[in-house]
Amino acid sequence: MTMRSLYRLIVFCLAICVLCPLAVGAQPAGQLVILNWGDYLDPGLVVRFEAKFNVKVVQAFYLSDEARSEKLVETGGRGYDLILTSGIDLGKYAKRGWLAPLEVERLSNLKHISSRWRQGFAGSEQYGVPFSWGTTGIVYRADLVKTPITSWRQFFEPEAELWGRLSMTGDSQDYVSMALKSLGYSANSEDREQLKQVEKLLQAQKPHIRSYRYLSVRDDSAIVKGEVVVSMIYSGDALMLKEHNDQLTYVLPEEGGNVWVDYFVVGASCQNPELAYAFLDFLNEPKNAAQQALFSFSATPNLAAEKLLPKDFLENSVIYPDQESLKNSEFYRPLSARSQRLRNAIAARLTR
Repeated sequence: MTMRSLYRLIVFCLAICVLCPLAVGAQPAGQLVILNWGDYLDPGLVVRFEAKFNVKVVQAFYLSDEARSEKLVETGGRGYDLILTSGIDLGKYAKRGWLAPLEVERLSNLKHISSRWRQGFAGSEQYGVPFSWGTTGIVYRADLVKTPITSWRQFFEPEAELWGRLSMTGDSQDYVSMALKSLGYSANSEDREQLKQVEKLLQAQKPHIRSYRYLSVRDDSAIVKGEVVVSMIYSGDALMLKEHNDQLTYVLPEEGGNVWVDYFVVGASCQNPELAYAFLDFLNEPKNAAQQALFSFSATPNLAAEKLLPKDFLENSVIYPDQESLKNSEFYRPLSARSQRLRNAIAARLTR
């Protein structure tokens, strides 16, 4: 039995534990529209919520943080009841008036969430409910790569055996920031000369990149099939992929990576706030939060849920890296408008 199969069995048991008589009647009703990553929210939880509240959950998906922002720009932030956003973008969205401040009195299960993650980013405590956290690193095929990957340098200055077999994320925030890390700089650097060095590095790497589109995490993924052998990736997705090929190895490079936190936020144009808050509270019932963590292979910010998770999950260093592994990693921080324009220009020249 694979690790994912085992976890799915545990998920099933958790689901049985929480399948109380379904309440319809006076509960919120209607439709809940969520903007989210694909393959991220446990479908079993969605189905159970729909049955419990006699509603329909509709999800719209994006492939990168930048794509999410583009969708919100196109609609002026309207059309979504709940948005799953990165911590770094949360403050930007709030400033644009796209988010409604949290009504914390509606969230009885917020008490289970660690204050570390609630307060992780500017505006996160006022607007966001932490959903999961993890790291940005490298996944590679141990059976197809001669030298084990341990650093960003090996990724951005690849040996000949990797040429044409590398994949990026679809988000320039990640590849510009991690290129900075590979050169020994902060992921949040705004230094013009350092960014010039990054562009030179990325342009030299460009001929060897197969795709600037985020990897599929399904069994037809390019890295599962061996078309790609090394990729930048988020930690939970690396473990999802490993279920399809046990030769896949995830590493948090020695220079460090990004520590990311995803938050659910309520859209300022939310059509059914009662339903949105019911969903957020439902997700943070400890058994449900544990089930979600098992599904996505991501660390949960819900402390009560952690007590329900199996020992091997909590001791998995990809999901819960120790402090020594994290010492060189960083949270992304808001950048000045000038620096963001520089980074955007680098990405545009790289991918045109």
